[in-house]
Amino acid sequence: MDTPLHLSNIIVHVISGTIALIIGFLILLKTKGTLLHVKLGYFFVYCMIVVVTTGAFGVIVFKRNLFLLLITILAAYNTYSGFRILKEKSNRFYLKDLLAMLGALAIALVFVYYLKFIGFYWNPVVIYSGVGYLLLVVSYDAFRYCIPRARYGNLWRYEHSSKMISAMGALLSAFIGTLLPDYKPYSQILPSLLMTLIMIFFNIKIYFRLKK
Repeated sequence: MDTPLHLSNIIVHVISGTIALIIGFLILLKTKGTLLHVKLGYFFVYCMIVVVTTGAFGVIVFKRNLFLLLITILAAYNTYSGFRILKEKSNRFYLKDLLAMLGALAIALVFVYYLKFIGFYWNPVVIYSGVGYLLLVVSYDAFRYCIPRARYGNLWRYEHSSKMISAMGALLSAFIGTLLPDYKPYSQILPSLLMTLIMIFFNIKIYFRLKK
């Protein structure tokens, strides 16, 4: 039976996640770079902090839904990295970014090892696609330090857009997957696929806007 503390954690998690999704889609629909965009962006980050914190509590403290740990890592790292690149707008090295990168990767790898160790079955498409995507993002973040600053230019725009939309994808995947558990893994994979297509669309928009 769920304790009052656990129920409270779930309620806060669901409410903050729902608000974050609504704000995220509003940001996608509104003009980029405006004061409204900035304010909504900060609100989105604050909501994601609450989502990630309560998600981590749900897995670590209340021992519920291991899949949420992977989703929490994906959402947390993409939100952190997407916000950081917006603040810096460069590929300058910072130790805290490297620590965040290594921390996210280490937790994800330990997570996969733990699932195998306890013999826990989960659809490999869900697990390995999530871990694989995180590995891809972390690999790029490590590689970008090798890009000459003169050539880095506007890459931060693509990074910010991709990472924030990816954070939304992780959130939407968890949301739909929880609402439609009988349709897993499709209720988890298809929302991520949708957000990937949206991410590609907005990156193309950025490309053509910068070409003008």
